[in-house]
Amino acid sequence: MVIFAKAPVAGEVKTRLCPPLSPADAAELSRCFLVDTVERACSLTGVEVYVAITPPDSEPTFRALLPFPVHYIPQRGESLGEREVNVFADLLSQGFSSVVLIGSDIPTLPLSHLRGAFAQLDQSQCDAVFGPSHDGGYYLVGMRTVHRELFENIVWSTSQVLAQTLVQARRHRLRVSMAPPWYDVDTVEDLQRLADDLRGHSGAADAPRTRACVERLSPLLFDRG
Repeated sequence: MVIFAKAPVAGEVKTRLCPPLSPADAAELSRCFLVDTVERACSLTGVEVYVAITPPDSEPTFRALLPFPVHYIPQRGESLGEREVNVFADLLSQGFSSVVLIGSDIPTLPLSHLRGAFAQLDQSQCDAVFGPSHDGGYYLVGMRTVHRELFENIVWSTSQVLAQTLVQARRHRLRVSMAPPWYDVDTVEDLQRLADDLRGHSGAADAPRTRACVERLSPLLFDRG
């Protein structure tokens, strides 16, 4: 299990929330997302948890934030696709039977989505599993073997990422399964959905640090007249 994460430094993370948030508030929200997401991943049984970090020299920052039994691995590559496929290659070469990768800004992701992704990868007819996100990308990707072609010819950070990835899968005759849809948190609209989920809707998992932070920031986010 791998969680992709960027060091939560003010001015470097969740910039699409600024304004209405200040860079410091956005960084604090990012820290809460990260800690809640990693804590939930660590509750899975029989799964080793890695945090793929950027910048590569930020491991001390992450260690100070994450008092959990996790391993750290640096992200390598220019594009998101290069960084993802390199992490898959690094870990699968160590002998893991499958690897599932998620982002660090999905703090309410149900554990059932993660368990289901690993279960799908246990099936011989599944080459890769994806979790579709509402913005046209994916919040989760898992593989048993490195399929670099799934990360080629993709225009990253657009609404076409998943569609283009599935074109690649069909072109190379790879068998793809889908996890249930979920969402990451990039915009104020995403935060409104997150706030609704934390109030008990949609079967979302609890995220105590995120809940407290969203409650504190809610006047800035949602009561703007």
